[in-house]
Amino acid sequence: SGCSSLVSLCFFFIPTASTNPKAALKSKIVAEFRPQSLIDELLLYKRSEDQIELKEKQLSTMRVDVCSTETLKCLKGKDSV
Repeated sequence: SGCSSLVSLCFFFIPTASTNPKAALKSKIVAEFRPQSLIDELLLYKRSEDQIELKEKQLSTMRVDVCSTETLKCLKGKDSV
């Protein structure tokens, strides 16, 4: 009898989401979390990194005349320097 009242007393003090605002907020965040937007952003970032890596490899294999404004225009990908 003494143990059962002690056990019920211990369970009585366990905070739940309804009694603990911080726990309620965490539960709400977890419930509303939609990873797709994060996944999309990471994929865009990865593609950008891949493009940079590809351009760096292309540049490292090219012989570039840095005095040529036409070459610089091509490297920048713009019509003007």
